[in-house]
Amino acid sequence: MFSKSCEYAIKAMIYIANNTKNSSTGKVGTKQIAKGIGAPENFIAKILQDLSKRKLLHSAKGPNGGFYLTEEEKQRTLSDIIKAIDGDGFYVNCLLGLKVCSEKTPCPVHHQYKEIKQKLVYILDNNTIGQMNEKIESGKYFLKNLGL
Repeated sequence: MFSKSCEYAIKAMIYIANNTKNSSTGKVGTKQIAKGIGAPENFIAKILQDLSKRKLLHSAKGPNGGFYLTEEEKQRTLSDIIKAIDGDGFYVNCLLGLKVCSEKTPCPVHHQYKEIKQKLVYILDNNTIGQMNEKIESGKYFLKNLGL
């Protein structure tokens, strides 16, 4: 549904939120994040730099450097990350890729997809990184490939 970059960005944000509490420096390095989410290190480094430039997370250089999230950044929604990495195509584009699909000129699946998309958008707009992390910490939810 989303690009690989976007999937890695979401996983990385959750991983950072989950792993900075127990870190002695309060930060997580690129190598640890890449290993933790099963992503190529160079690829995740570029994604994290982009997220940092867009003010979705913080980075610090030096021997105790790495990435971390402030309380404000933990309130970022999945939609914030998706829009930062993939743009708003998911939110505005036709499922079939038609440029003229609208309420007045709907594609064959427009009305069915509209209902599904509204539910998905609600989920993405109403789940924050902090909430995702809290669910994982509760022990009731898992992100197995993250080791969480």
